[in-house]
Amino acid sequence: MTKPPEKSKFVRKLRCAVYTRKSSEEGLEQEFNSLHAQREACEAYIASQRSEGWVLVRDHYDDGGISGGTLERPGLQRLLEDIEDGLVDVVVVYKIDRLSRSLADFAKLVEVFDRNGVTFVSVTQSFNTTTSMGRLTLNILLSFAQFEREVTAERIRDKFAASRRKGMWMGGVPPYGYRVENRKLVIDDEHAEHVRWIFARFVEIGSCTELAREVGARGIRTPRGNRIDKKFIYRMLSNRAYLGESVHKGDSYPGEHDAIIDRETWDKVHAILQESPRKRAARTRADTPALLKGLLFGPDGAAFSPTHTRKGGRLYRYYVSQTVLKHGAGACPVGRVPAGEIEAAVIDQLRAVFRQPEIVAGTWKAARVHAGDISEADARTALQQLDPLWGELFPGEQARIVALLVDRVDIGTDGLNVGLRVDGLSSLAREMLAGEMGAAA
Repeated sequence: MTKPPEKSKFVRKLRCAVYTRKSSEEGLEQEFNSLHAQREACEAYIASQRSEGWVLVRDHYDDGGISGGTLERPGLQRLLEDIEDGLVDVVVVYKIDRLSRSLADFAKLVEVFDRNGVTFVSVTQSFNTTTSMGRLTLNILLSFAQFEREVTAERIRDKFAASRRKGMWMGGVPPYGYRVENRKLVIDDEHAEHVRWIFARFVEIGSCTELAREVGARGIRTPRGNRIDKKFIYRMLSNRAYLGESVHKGDSYPGEHDAIIDRETWDKVHAILQESPRKRAARTRADTPALLKGLLFGPDGAAFSPTHTRKGGRLYRYYVSQTVLKHGAGACPVGRVPAGEIEAAVIDQLRAVFRQPEIVAGTWKAARVHAGDISEADARTALQQLDPLWGELFPGEQARIVALLVDRVDIGTDGLNVGLRVDGLSSLAREMLAGEMGAAA
């Protein structure tokens, strides 16, 4: 009885790319050079594996006269691109060092191979990752590569720390007021004057928010043209580079560069910064003019003046009629009002303008002469953005906006009436659209 014919075994086709490299250009002009010899040996090996389904990729991936210490090689980059495109299954080289002389770089290449299901063969070193022994050898090599990376990283960190302790500039964006020349910080005279003014002005006013507004008014910007806000100023005031020092992990060392700020000014600034931000804000608020000064008038037409008194260490603010001050209590039906209450009532009416489109529309129709090039829609959008921002504005900025918007506030026994400055409404909308509104406290 005859046996049935055996089914032919299916062999998967493996596309094999040959990579060759030579470090020097010597001999490359010869008709048969080192690259040809490498390719010939690799092609012969691929031919010997034909029964395993190996077939040669006809594209040539050659790098002549290029060191194996870098991955930036034209032939290698073309090979990696074809691997990413799924055109290669096996990479064949004459020796491992033809692919890379660096274990770290070799590990990067293997990551690309593994990600794309590509194996690697060295024809003269019995290194073949298609076998279990080859994969074991590869894992050993990768372990050494990982060790090399960690040792190199430690060496770099140690060198960086040692350089910082010597006061050397180790790169990055130079502090405002300096520029880099020959890898060293050098004072930029124009910007350094701005730095000195910012430090001196902070000593005077003690508020980064107010200072940021003044910096913006002076047109001072970063070298890249960005606005200097209060966060930027905080970082500037805390940067010990301005003392001529170099900082590493919280420790300061004498730097190679010259100082912009003297020690006395630095100490004054940081004595203020160490104070509670809430206390500094309260002090700045106390120095801020009364919100309705010069704007509040009574039923008899007389102006109200801001005043205050202290009881038990607590400050109480009021607005008092000039009539009362001249003729005594009872001379005006509304003689004195608590400052906080009347200011809050005026602000509530202003915020109603910001958030109610019909009020903006009505005001804008009356303000067409003053509106200029700003449309009603632009004004509505800009003022509605101010409503949620209002509570974050510094008191000095709130006072400026009130003075800009309010023509006068008339108070009587039956309530108050806020008269708006339509030209101020237009100016405020223009500020909002230009993004020039002051920073929050």
